[in-house]
Amino acid sequence: MFYQRFPICEKASDKLSWSHYVELIKIDNALECSFYEKQAILENWSVPEFKRQKNSSLFLRLAATKDKEGIIRLSQQGQLIQQPSDILRDPYVLEFLKIPEPYYLSESELETRIIDNLQHFLLELGKGFAFIGRQYRITLANRHHHVDLVFYHRILKCFVLIDLKKETAGYEDVGQMNMYLGYFENEENTEGDNPPIGIVLARDKDELQIKYAMHNLNSQLFVAKYQLYLPSEMELRKEIERMYNNINQ
Repeated sequence: MFYQRFPICEKASDKLSWSHYVELIKIDNALECSFYEKQAILENWSVPEFKRQKNSSLFLRLAATKDKEGIIRLSQQGQLIQQPSDILRDPYVLEFLKIPEPYYLSESELETRIIDNLQHFLLELGKGFAFIGRQYRITLANRHHHVDLVFYHRILKCFVLIDLKKETAGYEDVGQMNMYLGYFENEENTEGDNPPIGIVLARDKDELQIKYAMHNLNSQLFVAKYQLYLPSEMELRKEIERMYNNINQ
């Protein structure tokens, strides 16, 4: 199996261990196999990290946001971080929090669980994130506001603000995040920093409200969903094939 996937003319990378290649040869789809090989090298995944990303269908989640040419580039180069949208994953998978369904955690409890599992959350976010703080306080007109999670992205050279919502995100959440972005760009950025990125991370989102709330707004602001269990690979694959007409051929 190893020879068939990696013939002599395609030299295997010495940056991956034999255990990595054992996992790679289990992947039937050539595009996915190529992606995971490239991404494991780019992000220096350990074998457990590799297995987690494969089990969470990372390739399929990223591919679902791209056209056919983008999917091919993804398999050939891995996920390159060149613009704000490149760091986005929708949905984000938080199965490592081990929260059973149905759950009744508050937003602060959800945030605490993420901080307790920060290493796993950083793996889900992807390459380049550095943790700055939680409940980051900003003061406007003598009123205090708090950003749930603040990171710095060393590749894009900008702050990344994440606001957690335990239920459905709506227009008011977009407005709040836009205010946070304006504050950080004017008050927190220093020389060399690019405009900040904002992600409203919610259990669900009202697509119509979000569409109009985002009209003419900052292109650095995103609303994404999270889920507490591993996604169905079959459902993701069917969705991609439906959208892009059998990309595996």
